[in-house]
Amino acid sequence: MAYLLALDQGTTSSRAVVFDLNGEPVALAQETFEQHFPRPGWVEHDPMEIWHTQLATARAALEQAGLTAGDLAAVGITNQRETVVLWERASGRPVSRAIVWQDRRTAEATQRMKDANLEPQIREKTGLVLDPYFSASKLAWLLEDPGLRRRAEAGELAFGTIDSWLVWNLTGGRVHATDVSNASRTLLFNIHDGDWDGELLEVFDIPRSILPEVLPSTGHFGTTEPKWLGGPVPINGVLGDQQAALFGQACFEAGMAKNTYGTGAFLVMHTGSEPLRGEGVLTTVAWQVSGRPLEYALEGSIFVAGAAVQWLRDGLGLIKSSAEIEELAASVASSEGVYFVPALTGLGSPYWDPDARGLLVGLTRGSGRAHIARATLEAIALQVYDAVRAMENAGVHLATLRVDGGAAVNDLLLQIQADLLDRAVERPRVTETTALGAATAAAVGAGLADLPTLARSWRMERRFEPAGEVEERSRLIAGWHEAVARARGWAKGAGP
Repeated sequence: MAYLLALDQGTTSSRAVVFDLNGEPVALAQETFEQHFPRPGWVEHDPMEIWHTQLATARAALEQAGLTAGDLAAVGITNQRETVVLWERASGRPVSRAIVWQDRRTAEATQRMKDANLEPQIREKTGLVLDPYFSASKLAWLLEDPGLRRRAEAGELAFGTIDSWLVWNLTGGRVHATDVSNASRTLLFNIHDGDWDGELLEVFDIPRSILPEVLPSTGHFGTTEPKWLGGPVPINGVLGDQQAALFGQACFEAGMAKNTYGTGAFLVMHTGSEPLRGEGVLTTVAWQVSGRPLEYALEGSIFVAGAAVQWLRDGLGLIKSSAEIEELAASVASSEGVYFVPALTGLGSPYWDPDARGLLVGLTRGSGRAHIARATLEAIALQVYDAVRAMENAGVHLATLRVDGGAAVNDLLLQIQADLLDRAVERPRVTETTALGAATAAAVGAGLADLPTLARSWRMERRFEPAGEVEERSRLIAGWHEAVARARGWAKGAGP
């Protein structure tokens, strides 16, 4: 029997998961790596440490499964997006640490570009907002070094997001490539033309010679050097992490969406073969299956989801463990007018308000720990509701919400979510959805599966049907929006 190896390179750890061809996980290995914070707002990784930990986990997962390279049909890669690596073509050595997607060092530079009214042009071409989050301004910052600029223009350097860095190393430097999903997160990729955009390269002053080739997400990205895994294995799938989770959840039709309930929450909805634009949500490439047109998605980023539960535990001491919140919240029938706006780091989609601050309102003498706990779960679900509403306003109807992430084990949260959306919420049996997406993309790229087959093989663990009363739903949503209005702009003194 053949197997698939998924390399899941995340922000804090490198993971490798072996799947069989039925999508069942067989083995998993994980290693954390160091986070570097050289200055306030700066976040960096050591690219060599990323490569070494990723290779170590791949070897460990194979050993754990009792497999060799000869047992593998293909390798798939999924990765933290937007993080920038710049390296020497001749030696393969990085010329600096990687600048991580969380890094904000280019905030002033991007604000100057906004002031110059460059954002409308950039948004039209890329579907993204002009923000330090994305790769282009980070790469431009590195190239402010005259020596690196000179070497880049001479063709001596290569740029890549983490997927490109891994592909380069796995293939022994023979392949310098990325896929469309990762390219679409750089602010340099035209999502309509499906290629690097000359005007955007001029705007950011990036030489085209350092960019990787852009390939479909399912296809051939080269073959691994035999020394890495004990034999050559084809790399047949590459997807950015959120797109990989969408693929792993088999959301292949417009209106299907996945939400990952982690520290924050990432909502991604498939929109079909035409890019849609929504207020407060990003337009992005979902993926491209080799030989077919680009497929698109809308994405909403919610900064605080599971982190709100952690704050109740660590900041307020209301619970001793995160797992306690479900039972505590379920001990009351409602939050009885208590609202918690968890804008602990501002608000993400669809508000994008960095000056919003957390707010707890509606308290009475009858309010207790349980009401605050329930209000916290409602706040997570209400933020997702707002992002879904923004996507539907863009012209696509939510058909199905499939969920994953650590907080998706909370049945009460998912029932609240179904009630608010008035749509069913589905939790899969295999929860390793990001790694599964990389593996199944590789299976498609290797000709071992197709999308209809993957859609049929997706397995549900539990379905949550909406059961709440319409009046209660409307009241909860209206009160939430009133609370959000009070929380917005607080850091600028705009609070009441």
